[in-house]
Amino acid sequence: MSTSRLTAVLPDLAPWRSSRDFRLLFYQGTVTFFGSFMAMIALPLQIKHLTGSPLAVGAMGAVELVPLVVCGLYGGALADAVDRRRLILLTEAGLGLLALLLLVNALLPEPLLWPLYVVAAGVSALTGLQRPALDSLMARIVPHDQLSAAAALNGLRYQFGAIAGPALAGVVVAWAGYACAYAVTVSGFLVSVLLCARLRPAPPAGGAVRPSLRAIGEGARYAWSRPVLLGTYAVDLAAMFFAFPNAILPFLADELDAVWALGLMYAAGAVGSLVLGMTSGWVSRVRRHGLLVVFGAAAWGLAIAAAGWFSGIWLVLLCLAVAGAGDMLSGLGRATIWNQTIPEELRGRLAGIEVLSYSVGPQLGQVRAGTMAGWTGTRPAFWSGGLACVASVAVLAALLPKLISYDAGTDEDALRRRAAREEADREEDPDRIPS
Repeated sequence: MSTSRLTAVLPDLAPWRSSRDFRLLFYQGTVTFFGSFMAMIALPLQIKHLTGSPLAVGAMGAVELVPLVVCGLYGGALADAVDRRRLILLTEAGLGLLALLLLVNALLPEPLLWPLYVVAAGVSALTGLQRPALDSLMARIVPHDQLSAAAALNGLRYQFGAIAGPALAGVVVAWAGYACAYAVTVSGFLVSVLLCARLRPAPPAGGAVRPSLRAIGEGARYAWSRPVLLGTYAVDLAAMFFAFPNAILPFLADELDAVWALGLMYAAGAVGSLVLGMTSGWVSRVRRHGLLVVFGAAAWGLAIAAAGWFSGIWLVLLCLAVAGAGDMLSGLGRATIWNQTIPEELRGRLAGIEVLSYSVGPQLGQVRAGTMAGWTGTRPAFWSGGLACVASVAVLAALLPKLISYDAGTDEDALRRRAAREEADREEDPDRIPS
């Protein structure tokens, strides 16, 4: 392959070169995701170990749901009203303290069950407060024409943790116990807090309003008035609700007589996402991002359905990897549309709604998967959910045609956002030549 062709396929590193804060967040996210995924796998495994019940594991999603909804919406309004750097730093420290609580519980002679649910709810609340600030910061620190590339690099950062964390979590838990896994998580948050402290201040935009129900309602009305945004939220919610099977992967591993492969099953989706991310150079040249959202979500559902049909562990792992690639593709489309079209003064509140769209779905999906697995068995919970995902995505695409027709080169919101960003860049650096 020639150098030019290889460059066209490899990830676009422009955001990495142009933004110091993007580099800091890349490092911070890499460390945090690795430690978080370590705990994310150890936590349901510990609940399974203590209870032996798929319903108990699935109930973790129900416990996380309300704090995520409430704090996600409030966190969006908060991100528009306060310094986003300070909000990120405080919530990151809080997440580290919750990880420390998991460690202390795991060191008890007889670990308790209820603290696991308490921590799950607390993590959900702090994540809801933090993610709008993190997500809304991206459009401020990365040039407008590099947003797709930034989304791809952020995906790679996430997938590194999603691969290494689960893959090592199974080994660490098996050989060293839950306490060791949680200790790794605590260490990761300590490093992350130090990196967040180096970010530049990110004060609110001019005319910022105080967090309130009215402010949240203003953001919701804006989202409701934009069919393209509605489509991104609805497609992701449907895909995750019907086809997010992580809570029942330990039970599928038991049925396939492949307990040894549980860590690989958790990591397989991330491997597929990583492969797509490592070949994402072409994404910077795409303008029809709505198509990425729809096709990626449909591929996710089909692959999850296939994972429920096959009996061979390697075929199941392949299906999970394909599902991860589809999810990555859809996520790139969503993130680019959000950052290209939402005005700066509403970024936090809309990011709060985004948190709900890509977080509530998995939480409800865990409840759905655990409940259905308890009623019908593990494998039917896989394939029926995958097929329901494909059907719902097709219906939503038909009901919201503007999502399919979205074009970054002609969409009015995208053009206005680009002009606003270029004006802000000129005020910061009068000699800057627009890209």
